[in-house]
Amino acid sequence: MALRCSCRWPWSAWPRTRPSFARNTPSLCQQFSTQEINPQICVVGSGPAGFYTAQHVLKHHAKAHVDIYERQPVPFGLVRFGVAPDHPEVKSYGAEDHQTLGVQGEQLPGVLSARAFVGWYNGLPENQALAPDLSCDTAVILGQGNVALDVARILLTPIEHLEKTDITEAALEALRQSQVKTVWIVGRRGPLQVAFTIKELREMIQLPGTRPLLDPADFLGLQDRIKEVPRPRKRLTELLLQTATGQPGADHRARAPRAWGLRFFRSPQQVLPSPDGQRAAGVRLAVTRLEGTGEAARAVPTGDVEDLPCGLVLSSLGYRSRPIDPSVPFDPKLGIIPNTEGRVVDAPGLYCSGWVKRGPTGVIATTMTDSFLTGQTLLQDLKAGLLPSGPRPGYAAIQALLGSRGVRPVSFSDWEKLDAEEVSRGQSVGKPREKLVDPQEMLRLLGH
Repeated sequence: MALRCSCRWPWSAWPRTRPSFARNTPSLCQQFSTQEINPQICVVGSGPAGFYTAQHVLKHHAKAHVDIYERQPVPFGLVRFGVAPDHPEVKSYGAEDHQTLGVQGEQLPGVLSARAFVGWYNGLPENQALAPDLSCDTAVILGQGNVALDVARILLTPIEHLEKTDITEAALEALRQSQVKTVWIVGRRGPLQVAFTIKELREMIQLPGTRPLLDPADFLGLQDRIKEVPRPRKRLTELLLQTATGQPGADHRARAPRAWGLRFFRSPQQVLPSPDGQRAAGVRLAVTRLEGTGEAARAVPTGDVEDLPCGLVLSSLGYRSRPIDPSVPFDPKLGIIPNTEGRVVDAPGLYCSGWVKRGPTGVIATTMTDSFLTGQTLLQDLKAGLLPSGPRPGYAAIQALLGSRGVRPVSFSDWEKLDAEEVSRGQSVGKPREKLVDPQEMLRLLGH
């Protein structure tokens, strides 16, 4: 997890950190010295989970020294690359992988992960060759979380609004040519189980030039059932209910050229191919019903199916962390490093933070609190003398290793040069920045 560049994150808040952008894995802290006088700590992953952990340690230990490592040549990870460019204040997603659909036809052209799509329009180097085909009329997003709404909003937002953000120029040009007019956001459960928040929903409802498509039948009997649910869920459901049962004829948006809709109680069963079998042409959805109530309700198939034509399928079923090394414990089922309050099981001195610690839930505020707890755990162990003893070379050993491999890390001062170049390029076209997306170009600009 990470922080977005355009947020202008105050690196000066960590005066004793040395950002070394050489490698990235979900935020881990390795204690290299148990001497409380001058502990050396390594953080792998330059994102909120890593930075907040470092912040807590540095705030509460005046002589701690923290080195931060990042795989990309620029910091802030998936906060720079992870959420819609028109939301610079809420960048909040990390983890390196996504949940697959596990259905026939998933490999057809026209089927993409929402994570890759988000990386594409946000300038993540590994996703710049994605080239999504936006020549279709209808797109289907599988999943009903905030990322799904982000993707739908970017597909439907008037281009003049996007031109004022730091979306990449390549994505902006593709969206200028886009023929997508309708976006369906599909979930296997019902209105009471959607994973997006009211802010994102309200933004979709108010999106210029679009109209919402909600079936009032999906909300029958909901008015009485929401009386006992927690207030945030109640407010969200009331807004959905109000939108579904409103009088669209009296709303000027009824004539809007674009539309988005929520389809409930539907689970992907198969991606349907075009007649020539060369690309996706629709999704076969299993109709579901709920067993249980509230957040614990489980979707089960009824036996009925429904075909939804589309030319673009985006899977937004969740994010997953990846194992970083065979020597580090990892639970592939849960997608986390087994830990107790951030302490990695059977690995003294090794800690984890963020989604690799607790799984892909929560937003940046959740990560901040969680990371502070990891930092607190580390400091408690340091004070109690529970960390491995003996000298640790810290960054000096890493620097020598990189040198032996011919790797020249990008330093913080190097990043400042890239940052200035991005801001300069953005100013010339009226944007907050124009992101550099080619790592080789970045290195050339730095003279590497």
